[in-house]
Amino acid sequence: MPIFNNQEIALNYATFGDNSNPALIFSNSLGTSYHMWQPQIDALQNDYFIICYDTRGHGKSSAPKGPYSLDQLGQDVIDLLDHLNIDKAFFCGISMGGMTGQWLAINHPERFHHLMLCNTAAKIGNEAAWVDRAQLVREQGLKPIAATAASRWFTASFIDNYPDVVKALSDALAAGSSEGYASCCEALSVADTREQLKNIRVPVTVLAGSEDPVTTVADGQYMVDHIPNATLATIDASHISNIEQPEAFNQLVRQYLKH
Repeated sequence: MPIFNNQEIALNYATFGDNSNPALIFSNSLGTSYHMWQPQIDALQNDYFIICYDTRGHGKSSAPKGPYSLDQLGQDVIDLLDHLNIDKAFFCGISMGGMTGQWLAINHPERFHHLMLCNTAAKIGNEAAWVDRAQLVREQGLKPIAATAASRWFTASFIDNYPDVVKALSDALAAGSSEGYASCCEALSVADTREQLKNIRVPVTVLAGSEDPVTTVADGQYMVDHIPNATLATIDASHISNIEQPEAFNQLVRQYLKH
């Protein structure tokens, strides 16, 4: 896979489809890699030039010592688009990737046609809990987090029906970079776009999972209420909705990210 190096990070990325199609960049959730988007890559690469990347600290991207900031997570996307000579793209991010998308919408609206912010919130959780999780991971590694991740990511019925999918994602989380994960927790601990949502001037779709205990439909509704040009869509899924309900998710991408 290609590696893009900027001044401080080696960013692992991959592209799929014809680069004459509209560009669509996907941003992964905490503790995953760009491979989480495989159902979307398979379904959408004939319609878009798809760009996937591993958020810093994740997958095969480098994990410099943190803490990281939301500014850094967002700037990595802009730097990657610049590297690929893409002036304007569609964006789809989930959870942490959705926070990255909010930063992009606030700071670089001219670079995006439309952003899809999935299973996310203007403020995810609380600072103390994120700091505690970062400390736990640095002390004990990612196995304790991975052991309980499935219950935060998926509904009980999905866990029962697709144990191989759940195990693969949990195992990948356990094998990840503790420093990268902890440093992203620290970024999320202080990431808060609530006061800036009103300044977003680019079309946004907020996608919320009806069974999501982490970033709720109410969190999604809050964002839509405060972003001037935003629409709320819901999906019958928990937190990692693109994997739990891939067909419905892909349909929503096609519906909202029109080109």
